[in-house]
Amino acid sequence: MNQRYEKSRQYVGIDLHRRRSVIVRLDGEGEVLECVQIENSVPALIEEVGKAGVGAPVAIEATYGWYWAVDALRAAGFAVTLAHPRGVASMQGRRAKTDKLDAKELADLLRLDRLATAWIAPPEIRELRELVRYRHRLVGERSATKASIHAVLGKCGVIPEIADIFGPVGTKMLDALVLPEPYGSRVASQRRIMAVLSAEIAGVEVETARRLKDNAEYRALLTIGGVGPVMAAIFVAEIGDVHRFATADQLACWAGLTTRVDSSDRHTRYGHVSKQGSRLLRWAAVEGCQRAREPYLAGKRREIIARRGRRAQHIATVATARHMIKVVYYTMRDGHARCLDAATPVAS
Repeated sequence: MNQRYEKSRQYVGIDLHRRRSVIVRLDGEGEVLECVQIENSVPALIEEVGKAGVGAPVAIEATYGWYWAVDALRAAGFAVTLAHPRGVASMQGRRAKTDKLDAKELADLLRLDRLATAWIAPPEIRELRELVRYRHRLVGERSATKASIHAVLGKCGVIPEIADIFGPVGTKMLDALVLPEPYGSRVASQRRIMAVLSAEIAGVEVETARRLKDNAEYRALLTIGGVGPVMAAIFVAEIGDVHRFATADQLACWAGLTTRVDSSDRHTRYGHVSKQGSRLLRWAAVEGCQRAREPYLAGKRREIIARRGRRAQHIATVATARHMIKVVYYTMRDGHARCLDAATPVAS
């Protein structure tokens, strides 16, 4: 009999939440041995899971705050599998959805070897992701603050003559600008917030550069025309171990840049890109392909627009982003993408 179906072997499913978690233990035939709810702490988690035996297989969903639980269980010697939230479709379609049923479903799918899994990134990659994602959020907040300042100026009928009012010339203009209250105080407050955000962004960039200064994949990505330190850091952090992907197409699929396929009998329908995976990675690929100075990538975009017309610029951008991901894949894996050598210069 296969070991995973032996009745003596136990499987654990954990429905993790912020303060409490539900833990279900199953035997090899799928019978529930115990279901308990614990207050979240490392000792309580290890004690309950330990009832399944040393090295028991454990399934936990990649949801809110899973880092601490997975690290504690792996350090204690358990075989932890991280479940992909979108891959556990059966949990979403039930008429009744409770923590106990979710934990039991995780354990049962693990027992049957049907659990859609997610990669457990090592701590150093998680820390790097934390930095690049935090920087992205800070930049978004700074952009929102800039837009808010423009909105306040518009309410006061002030239309700046220069495009960038946050550059050196624009700063002097804002310093000399006198607005009625409370608009003047609001603009002054938002400018102070912008200064704080800019300082925080600079600090995160310094720490990111320090962590990546000796990273060979990061340095290789910087050789791609149009990929700077920010983009390269995002690619390294979000992709992690590039060798876990057998092909460049697998990475593009994981990034959510491949089309959905609905096929039945003789009918096949191709939809939009799946947009699954890292949203930040897709953003970097789209931004990178638009800024890329590499003839190979620029040529791909021109070819699609020439074939499908100017209205297909968005389609061309997404398709070129998929090629960008492939270039990133080979650059991280091999240190260089050969397709860049074969590219012809971009016509002026």
